[in-house]
Amino acid sequence: MKVVAVFGASSPRPGDVSYDVGVQCGRLLAEAGFAVATGGYAGLMEAVSLGARRAGGRVIGVTVPDVFPDRPGGNEHLTEEMRAATLLERIHEMVEVSIASIALPGSLGTATELLVAWNLAYVARFANAVPKPVIAVGEQWQHLVPLLTEELDTDGSLVTLVDTVDEAVAAIVATA
Repeated sequence: MKVVAVFGASSPRPGDVSYDVGVQCGRLLAEAGFAVATGGYAGLMEAVSLGARRAGGRVIGVTVPDVFPDRPGGNEHLTEEMRAATLLERIHEMVEVSIASIALPGSLGTATELLVAWNLAYVARFANAVPKPVIAVGEQWQHLVPLLTEELDTDGSLVTLVDTVDEAVAAIVATA
C-alpha cells in the first residue's frame, strides 16, 4: 500500500476547524487507497490519524520518545508505531516510506518537515530519481514558499501550493 506523509501542527484539538480539516485529510487519503504516516502524537497528527482510521486506513505514527519523554506514546488511532531517535530521523523516515508529502498548517516543526521534504525532492534529481510530490496546504505556505524560492534561488515548482486538503489529495491521486 502506498503511504503519504502528512505534517501539521500539534496544537489543534477536537472541535477546532483545523482539527476537522485534518480528519478530512486522513479520510480522503484512506478513501483514495493510501496509508498515512504522521508524527504520531496530538493535534493535526491525531486528526489525520483519526480520519484515516475511520475510513479503514492504515496509520503509521513515527514517534520520537527520547525527544518527547512526557508523551505516553502515539495517539490511539495508529495501526503501527515506528520510533525514531531524533526529530530529523523522524522526518527522514516519514519521507522515506512515503510516495508524497502534505504539509498542513503548522509552526516551526511543520515548516522544518516541509523544508526537508522539499530539499529531498530537490536533490533527487542528482541521483537521477523522480522527486516525490510535496503539497503545501494553506495561506501561510503560499507566502513562505515563494519567499524562500526567491531568497534561496531554488526550485519552487517542487512544492505544489493548494488551498484545501481536497486539492492536496487530488494532486497526489493525479501523480500516484
